[in-house]
Amino acid sequence: MMNLKGTVHQIKILKISDQPLVYFQLNDFHCLIATHALNFLADVAIGSTIRIAGYYNSRKQFIVKKYSLLGKSQIVIAFENSLYPPKHI
Repeated sequence: MMNLKGTVHQIKILKISDQPLVYFQLNDFHCLIATHALNFLADVAIGSTIRIAGYYNSRKQFIVKKYSLLGKSQIVIAFENSLYPPKHI
């Protein structure tokens, strides 16, 4: 299994089904993720720095098995920049 680190430049949803398929470009590598694709879409945005682990298939596409976001996820950033005030208990 190979490990790569870089910045996401492009994200596309290729297939929407029970198990969605997402394409993204990490620096100069073309990658596919299916196992945690919905979590990936919620966490990662263009310009995010991530670390991925996976392998190359027969078509020279990098198949991602694990990913790790370096920094804040997109949901946390959207929540922090929300127009609504935080709820105090």
